Amino acid sequence: MNEPTGWVGWDTPEPDVEEATAPQPVVAVVGRPNVGKSTLVNRLIGRRQAVVEDVPGVTRDRVPYDAQWNGRQFAVVDTGGWEPDAKDRAAAIAAQAESAITTADVVLFVVDAVVGATDVDEAAVKMLRRSAKPVILVANKADNSSIEMEASALWSLGLGEPYPISALHGRGAGELLDLILDRLPEAPKIVEDRPRGPRRVALVGRPNVGKSSLLNRFSGEIRAVVDAVAGTTVDPVDSLVEIGGEAWQLVDTAGLRKRVGQASGTEYYASLRTASAIEAAEVAVVLLDASEVISEQDQRILSMVTNTGRALVIAFNKWDLVDADRRYYLDREIERELRRIPWAIRLNLSAKTGRAVDKLAPALRRALASWETRVPTAQLNAWLTALVQATPHPVRGGRAPKILFATQAGAAPPRFVLFTTGPLDAGYQRFVERKLREEFGFEGTPIEISVRPRKKLGPGGRGKAHG
Repeated sequence: MNEPTGWVGWDTPEPDVEEATAPQPVVAVVGRPNVGKSTLVNRLIGRRQAVVEDVPGVTRDRVPYDAQWNGRQFAVVDTGGWEPDAKDRAAAIAAQAESAITTADVVLFVVDAVVGATDVDEAAVKMLRRSAKPVILVANKADNSSIEMEASALWSLGLGEPYPISALHGRGAGELLDLILDRLPEAPKIVEDRPRGPRRVALVGRPNVGKSSLLNRFSGEIRAVVDAVAGTTVDPVDSLVEIGGEAWQLVDTAGLRKRVGQASGTEYYASLRTASAIEAAEVAVVLLDASEVISEQDQRILSMVTNTGRALVIAFNKWDLVDADRRYYLDREIERELRRIPWAIRLNLSAKTGRAVDKLAPALRRALASWETRVPTAQLNAWLTALVQATPHPVRGGRAPKILFATQAGAAPPRFVLFTTGPLDAGYQRFVERKLREEFGFEGTPIEISVRPRKKLGPGGRGKAHG
């Protein structure tokens, strides 16, 4: 069988002899049957060694495997499915899992992110608490961002933050391995971090707004063809340039004239390549011609960037052509046309003369820092509690929904989930987003807020969030 794609590289250097002879830390992988423990073990050790089948109960004994990550060696122990009050062979399998926990330094408790917390999972949590071992809650089978967001509901197990991962496809594998090393009793061997590659910046805008001129300004040479005829650039042009003392990967894209679905021929494929360049970038600089009215196509391009969740800097180019009258009308256009993205960082510059181009690097750094921001759950909920107490949700039909708690489901861009007793008014949700930005910043990045109302189970039933 072919290996699934996306395997994390385990080509780490061999450890020192002295370190190799020291006792290896032990990581036990436990959970109820068929949550993907053996698949996760194979992912952690970097090879297909633990037997995997799509039926529960394949693993029965506790089986140790050697693993390496970032120059450190440790053992990963695969276990059979744990169940409470098990009988006969199932009881022996559960006993093996409990033995693995007693000898482990860190326990990975694996839960199916698609199914959510079950009664067996809750019973396992009680057993894990009695062991007093450090536990990492792993939400497996989070194969896409939608399921990853659903995994936030596993906070209810009381084991802290759930870490979404797809053991099958490799999502989150590297981050989980880093976390394991961080939780092991001995500090990992110090390895210098590899320098991060240049941040990717997409230069986007309609034709002839000066994207190629800006790229050439930073590169100090003609890296992209510039012509007064609109639409000169067709293929995205990648250039490694230095801005503000830092290397950046700038991608000059084709000018977008119309919706992708309405374009044809060369323009159609250029539009697709531009859309792909935005997807591959971390931050987009949308150039607008400051000397012209903000157009419908400018609006569509801004929507394309925000819909892909990229950090955003709006650069009003050709500022050398703007007089006092134009500034007056431009201020009113910004107030009217850009009111839905007041969080975007705005710059006034001129690629032709070099005016204010030195302000672009600080703006990019601010946008990216916001894009990657994570708010600790405790801090988020303390702030939210105070906000809701000061301004509760309006009463509708004699009742007002309550926000039970919130969590940040991800970053780049920041994504938040509100767990509530019922649906929130759209206006109140916008109010929460506005206050969230006021409190924590998020300048230059979109943020996503989703609401998870508690499901009503009928008389006498206990509500749960929608799954």
